[in-house]
Amino acid sequence: QVQLVESGGGLVQAGGSLRLSCAASGRTFSNYAMGWFRQAPGKERETVATINWSGDTTYYADSVKGRFTISRDNAKNTVYLQMKSLKPEDTAVYYCAARGRTGFRTLVGNYDYWGQGTQVTVSS
Repeated sequence: QVQLVESGGGLVQAGGSLRLSCAASGRTFSNYAMGWFRQAPGKERETVATINWSGDTTYYADSVKGRFTISRDNAKNTVYLQMKSLKPEDTAVYYCAARGRTGFRTLVGNYDYWGQGTQVTVSS
């Protein structure tokens, strides 16, 4: 079992930046791929970015490429999402998730453990 706790969400103006953090505990964090996902009201949960166990392979949704950066610190059992040039359409609840199996995947359904989410609101 893995427990995940997100932090760093908030209200920011368009063009601003935020950094989300996700602290993990439980099973060996460094063994698994991690990801950030988001869900806006009335929409399905979607992948934002994912990162493999070592941090040398990443995936980004087209909508965030060049603006968001995912990273991880296995010594601190933490994964980060640096968000820059935020847009109103980035407004959503952001979730951290861990894939409890080996292999690098990008889809929501391939992730097994989820945090409670943190709200990000971007005002225009």
